[in-house]
Amino acid sequence: MKNSSKLLVKAALLTSCIISALSAMAVAGSPDKAVTPGFNQKIPEEIMTPNKVETRIGELNFYDGIPTEATLTKVYDNLDFIRGIDVFLNFIPATSIEGIRLGFKSLGVDDSNEVLVFDNLMDSTPLFLTGNTDTVYAGAMLDLEKDGVTVVEIPAGAGPGTVNDAFFRFVVDMGAPGPDATKGGTYVILPPDYKGDLKPTKNGMKDRGSDTRASIMLGGKEQKVWIAQSKSYNNWLILRGFLKDGKPDHASNMWRTGLKIYPLADAENPKKMKFINGSGKYFNTVHANDYKFYEELWHVIQKEPVSFIDPELRGQAAAIGIEKGKPFEPDARMKTILKDAVAVGNATARSIAFKTRDKSAYLFEGKQWFTGFIGGDYQWLKDDGKGGRNMDARTLFFYLATVNTPAMALQIPGVGSNYAMSTGDINGEILYGEKNYKVTLPADAPAKDFWSMVAYDPQTRSELQVPGGSVFPSKNNKRDELIYNKDGSVTLYFGPDVPTGLAANWTETTPGKAWFAMLRLYGPLQPWFDKTWQPSDFELVK
Repeated sequence: MKNSSKLLVKAALLTSCIISALSAMAVAGSPDKAVTPGFNQKIPEEIMTPNKVETRIGELNFYDGIPTEATLTKVYDNLDFIRGIDVFLNFIPATSIEGIRLGFKSLGVDDSNEVLVFDNLMDSTPLFLTGNTDTVYAGAMLDLEKDGVTVVEIPAGAGPGTVNDAFFRFVVDMGAPGPDATKGGTYVILPPDYKGDLKPTKNGMKDRGSDTRASIMLGGKEQKVWIAQSKSYNNWLILRGFLKDGKPDHASNMWRTGLKIYPLADAENPKKMKFINGSGKYFNTVHANDYKFYEELWHVIQKEPVSFIDPELRGQAAAIGIEKGKPFEPDARMKTILKDAVAVGNATARSIAFKTRDKSAYLFEGKQWFTGFIGGDYQWLKDDGKGGRNMDARTLFFYLATVNTPAMALQIPGVGSNYAMSTGDINGEILYGEKNYKVTLPADAPAKDFWSMVAYDPQTRSELQVPGGSVFPSKNNKRDELIYNKDGSVTLYFGPDVPTGLAANWTETTPGKAWFAMLRLYGPLQPWFDKTWQPSDFELVK
């Protein structure tokens, strides 16, 4: 019996071996199922890595899938380069706010009670991303780390006003698009790490019809206030006052007599407000486009709480050596790579901003005018967020502009403001300063408050400077005595030569330099939103 069992076991083993051998022979005999050398099975080619691969960064070499030393160097240099570009593109909002902070500080506007007010409007002297010549700006920097909960009192009659955080995210609107709806009132801004009893109120446009204020003790008295909370310590407050009879005096006085900013803790004895006139003064608020960009970002990261940005963004910055609580000291190799990365990042941002490939950016079929709020969302979320954030759309906006608010993106007739930009003529060609152009705005421009057209410099993205010429490169239907066409339309002219008999409609440009234009509608009306009213493209005047 024992011998019989042994024989049966041996027979079974022999049979198994024969079957395995036959199976292997069958596989080997089938061209499409041949065993991959070094393996027992056919390995899918798509998961294998050849020993030599040609790529856009050159030849990459491997030994059985493991990168060689030369390839490791090449790949890691490229990875650091890519991350340097990503950091530039994704952190433009942060360095832009930092640029504004530094620019304000250079004029002595540093504490929250210090306000930069453009008593005589903003002209082309300062460097300020697409600032306008048509409203009286009042701006201040809030430091919620130093001051804690901060109070902002704005006067009645204020135009559009906004608080943005240190990543240029929307915090709250004030004035025309805010919950006070030009009636004025008191706002309280909470720091990101606030732990007290105050809670944010409902401040959205949908809430403007009802009183959503909270009652708090302010200066020993109970007062009703709107409350908002920021995600950062540094915040930018920017307010606009409208011209009256074409002049800025009324708005300037409104800010100087009615605007109050102070820490809640000092409400019973706040510092005296200090106003500095920024009109005609040179200062720079534009972020760097070279290696200094990363140093500006490092300062922002050190100032703000870790929670200020999400882990993915923190990880991008940390990957190139920018991390909170640590010095930014790249070695020679990394510094060389980052200098290259920021150059390519800047070129990428300029391509996205001046010649976007996003067809949805263009406002009118077959025309050059495009929006800064692609998708009609101030957070640049695609398909209601299902498509995530449109990163290129965010880059386009912040490379060219400042102030982030739903009031510039939503379609609410008569409220807020809407903008359109054009960086090319009717054929999409660059707008050259040595050539003459015209653009026509049809009759009955859909702007409850006013419209304006401003020319900008593509280098600085600030108001166009014309050596020896006007410091106001713009036209405004409330300020300028324009000459209208018989049908009620108005044709504006841009170029080095004054159009005969139409000097009132002319904006001078600088030969040898390019320029681009921005059309603003304050209090945009329905014909703008449904596109029944459209400006023409810029056309050469021959």
